Amino acid sequence: MKGLGLVAFLAHDYDEATSFFVDKLGFSLVEDTDMGDGKRWVVVSSGGGASLLIAKADGEEQQASVGNQAGGRVGFFLTTDNFERDYTTWTERGVKFRELPRTEPYGVVAVFEDLYGAPWDLIQPA
Repeated sequence: MKGLGLVAFLAHDYDEATSFFVDKLGFSLVEDTDMGDGKRWVVVSSGGGASLLIAKADGEEQQASVGNQAGGRVGFFLTTDNFERDYTTWTERGVKFRELPRTEPYGVVAVFEDLYGAPWDLIQPA
């Protein structure tokens, strides 16, 4: 069986990214292993589908890509079984939504920003 296990999330700092995902979005910290030389293997999970490997940007090119991994488009899509619960909780925790929730043929959706301002979708499938 094959499946997408990890998706790299480019960050300026391991701890600030981990805090955003765990404290604001309610992800779980799956692993935080010191790899030496200032590198860590940090994995967070929303509890369904692929997990995120938080990758600390190394060098100017990677630093410039933090917050723009998908070229300004929504590059990550989080699904939920209770849109209102998550929208309300995340808003209370300071997550910035770019729009009010809307209903589309595929479900209820709203675009929010990660800690670097990149757009993500929160979706409750139809």
